[in-house]
Amino acid sequence: MSAVEERLAALGLQVPDVAKPVAVYVPAVRSGNHIFTSGQLPMKSGELMLTGKVGGEVSEEEAYACARQCGLNAIAAVKAEIGDLDLVKRVVKVVVFVSSTADFTGQPKVANGVSELLGEAFGDAGVHARSAVGVPVLPLDSPVEVEILVEV
Repeated sequence: MSAVEERLAALGLQVPDVAKPVAVYVPAVRSGNHIFTSGQLPMKSGELMLTGKVGGEVSEEEAYACARQCGLNAIAAVKAEIGDLDLVKRVVKVVVFVSSTADFTGQPKVANGVSELLGEAFGDAGVHARSAVGVPVLPLDSPVEVEILVEV
């Protein structure tokens, strides 16, 4: 077990199996020293945790938890590419899409769900640049989608 996985285990978390893509793509691609993940949905045990819009059917707190699950799924995609999460030198960039109502402006707080998870998992190497973007709809009516870029 990697040190990253041990830190997650101390939080009561584990790296899940890689989520099956919902269309024709792969969960992650390596290019040189970088791993680019595809957008990860808040899938848990093969099902979306929630559906709907943040600020509507989905609360900010629920969306934060969804972003955290997206982060775990992104970590799983990275692990599937490189085998050992301790090979991650740095989380470079995180992009968080939040399907939200027109008046919801808390996308950065939702995105903290994944950002805080990456900090807990990777320590200083988990500090990253980030975008948090409000969108009208996401695949499968997911409230959150996350992609990450890591250097190995």
